[in-house]
Amino acid sequence: MPPGAFLIRELPEAERPRERLYSQGCGALSDSELLAVLLRTGGRGRSALHLATDLLKECGGLPGLLDRRPRDLERRGLGPAKAASILAAVEVGRRLARVHEGIGAPMLRNPLAVAQHVRLTYARRDQEVMGAFYLDTRGCLLAERELYRGTINRAAVEPREVLKEALLCGALSVILFHTHPSGDPTPSLEDLEFTRQLAAACEVVGVALTDHLIVGHAGRWISLKQRDAW
Repeated sequence: MPPGAFLIRELPEAERPRERLYSQGCGALSDSELLAVLLRTGGRGRSALHLATDLLKECGGLPGLLDRRPRDLERRGLGPAKAASILAAVEVGRRLARVHEGIGAPMLRNPLAVAQHVRLTYARRDQEVMGAFYLDTRGCLLAERELYRGTINRAAVEPREVLKEALLCGALSVILFHTHPSGDPTPSLEDLEFTRQLAAACEVVGVALTDHLIVGHAGRWISLKQRDAW
């Protein structure tokens, strides 16, 4: 066993993550301790807590788990079953977050909120995804639509498809988004040209294009509105 290593069963009972969860509640546990409860056991010479700590360090904390797939997590002491348990817990959290946000909630008032929502929902996809949020006069969400799922290098959708949904739900403004599976949110010339075309089409029918966000990995995103793309 490496110097300084320990097994969770060697800790005093009051200091073990599972026992602390029962006696003090989930909020009393650190991120590593919560992950250790999911892992249940560690590997040879390493506790579940050490395994959890190393995994979070590698991923950049809990948010880094959002973009991971089972094979990304597997290592000594963390096989397919444990990887599946972790990602299932991440997905439960993702779905709960979306339920908490709720349709009609004024949750998309700034680009950061939009980027976080997009990453929470779409960033794990291997293919590029384009979609839109349709808002009312108060900036409340009327509808969310995934408009196109393309190859890893391209997403193609016509402005009329974006506007058709806006007119159907009575939206007065639209926030467009798409993901870059490469992880780099830098807009392409095609992205910029499409945004200008969409903004012009929106103006004709009296719908405002509030923003177009490109979302990559690890919290990286770009607002084309902030870059004065149109």
